[in-house]
Amino acid sequence: MIVDTHVHLDDRRYAQDLDAVLRRAVGQDVTACIVIGTDLPSSQAAIALAERYAAGPCRLYAAVGVHPTSADALTPASLKQLAELAQHPRVVAIGEIGLDYYWPRQRDRNWACAEPPQQRRAFFKQLALAADLGLPAVIHDRDAHEDTLRTLRDWVAEGAQRTGTLHAYAGGLEWLEEALALGLYIGMDGPVTFGNASNLHAVAREVPLERLLLETDGPYLTPVPHRGKRNEPAYLTFVAQKIAELRGVTPKAIARATTENAIRLFKIKAER
Repeated sequence: MIVDTHVHLDDRRYAQDLDAVLRRAVGQDVTACIVIGTDLPSSQAAIALAERYAAGPCRLYAAVGVHPTSADALTPASLKQLAELAQHPRVVAIGEIGLDYYWPRQRDRNWACAEPPQQRRAFFKQLALAADLGLPAVIHDRDAHEDTLRTLRDWVAEGAQRTGTLHAYAGGLEWLEEALALGLYIGMDGPVTFGNASNLHAVAREVPLERLLLETDGPYLTPVPHRGKRNEPAYLTFVAQKIAELRGVTPKAIARATTENAIRLFKIKAER
């Protein structure tokens, strides 16, 4: 059994063949996925998919949240609506939330992007929501490691049982020790299979097995040998295989440990 702890199955690129995508996932022993929200519409869509596929073939669960690049959309009214969505029984986390300092610097983009001060306010408010509801946080951190961990340090210190996962972890060994000290899990996906990803290879070797999670971030971050194509949960096996190779263990050991971690963190069921 394997759990894809971060995938965007509501994306239009899955619209025509989602049933087949999920059958292929089960064929590779991926028996549960967490569909991640990035704004209110995608959070609602994630819940709808989790309801539709509650019994399989691959069980779906939902996370709800507002992505940092859309943080300016988190008004008091939308935060209230998010809190209502988060109480749905298929919701297992608040996310994808966090900080992204990469996109605000890209002035040639053709879409609006929240600035860092807006992102920090939205991150704080959604972490507070996660704490209020006793849910883990799914954290996006791009080029914002110091501020992300500072915020999480304060959040964890404010109360018991505050935890979550650093999605698509990119902090290298430099930030790994503090992330682990805060009780956070480390999400790894397709880029760990890239030949030049030496920083990720080092993290894959060093992160304690009891803190490791597998994710695709589909349709993005597709692993070798399918790099450049649409990603999907079935490809999670390539991530597990690469991490197993780096650690000198079997892929089954990685699958077993990461599934246990996902069940523990998100309180889900992964059996067929």
